[in-house]
Amino acid sequence: MHTTDYVKELQSKYIDIRNHTVQICKPLEIEDYVVQPIVDVSPPKWHLGHTTWFFETFILLPFMPGYSVFNEQYNFVFNSYYETIGARVIRTDRGNLSRPSVADVYRYREYVDRQMQAFLRSDFLTESILPLIELGLNHEQQHQELLLTDIKYILGHNPLFPAYTKDTLPVKEEAEEYSMIKIPQGIYEIGFDKAGFCFDNELGRHKVYLHDFEISNSLVTNGEYLQFIEEDAYNDFRYWHAEGWDWVKQITAKAPLYWYLIDGSWMQYGWNGLQEINTQEAVCHVNFYEASAYATWKGLRLPTEAEWEIASEKFNWGQRWEWTGSAYLPYPGFKKEAGAVGEYNGKFMINQMVLRGASVATSKGHSRNTYRNFFHASLRWQFTGIRLAR
Repeated sequence: MHTTDYVKELQSKYIDIRNHTVQICKPLEIEDYVVQPIVDVSPPKWHLGHTTWFFETFILLPFMPGYSVFNEQYNFVFNSYYETIGARVIRTDRGNLSRPSVADVYRYREYVDRQMQAFLRSDFLTESILPLIELGLNHEQQHQELLLTDIKYILGHNPLFPAYTKDTLPVKEEAEEYSMIKIPQGIYEIGFDKAGFCFDNELGRHKVYLHDFEISNSLVTNGEYLQFIEEDAYNDFRYWHAEGWDWVKQITAKAPLYWYLIDGSWMQYGWNGLQEINTQEAVCHVNFYEASAYATWKGLRLPTEAEWEIASEKFNWGQRWEWTGSAYLPYPGFKKEAGAVGEYNGKFMINQMVLRGASVATSKGHSRNTYRNFFHASLRWQFTGIRLAR
């Protein structure tokens, strides 16, 4: 694509993506914007500010001459984990920020958006800056999914179980007829090698040797997972990693997140509030411990990330982030970029497991089969699910 056409597309893309973030927050009440129930959940107001801070800090300040920051204190408030950029509010205290107000944060977004749109039309925009803008847009799309995830946690842990919106209908998920897809042994290649954007942790396409394996064409459903619960598997240590068994006992785990046994019926909190579980939907909000325990209970296992990527063209994916049995480690030849951008992925390559695919909360245009998501094994507030292999 010619650079001029690409820039025009980028201008339009910037507006669409930034507007979508605001639309996600439309159903919220002002009080919802500030809540932080746990350390992993950031208040919606913080997401709105942080994604704006990213463009101000990485694009406007270094590349737009004469740019004046909206508020000098916002670098301290909205920096997430970038040591290179300086001091910041610690993650656990994001919910204590009654100020800046929600109105102030929206004014901040509007200010930076005007400046960014002017920058995208200016002669200060050079071809070397374009990849950084693409990173900023993909960063915002990551936070759109986090926004939906965090909003669900905030509302789903309100004792009134308020609906996110009455207008949102549950996504219809048709369970496929179960079968196992056979993949022959051989040498395969994984990693990003196409045109377009990817994160640095996807780069370094390389060969892998895989033994014969089989992988399910469908995700584990609520109904199937219910059998695991009803057979008392949460109370049987044989199915769990030692660390997972410690987790079960510590929180007295009995079911996936948002599942509640009420008057003998299993209910689940979703976008429309508390509803009876749909047994045909793919199970959601399970952590790695639960996914692995379920696989063991079935006499199967989780696929490795290489197996998942090689087989992904043979099944439908995108409903849930799918746990793999692979630790989050660098690909061969991985190198951190210089400066703050180098902190984006590399420093998290320890004590985390890889998830593949996408979810119903993933923004349009933000999924590909080489995408490497990653979380600690105990986390289940994301839209995570299970695909089995053997």
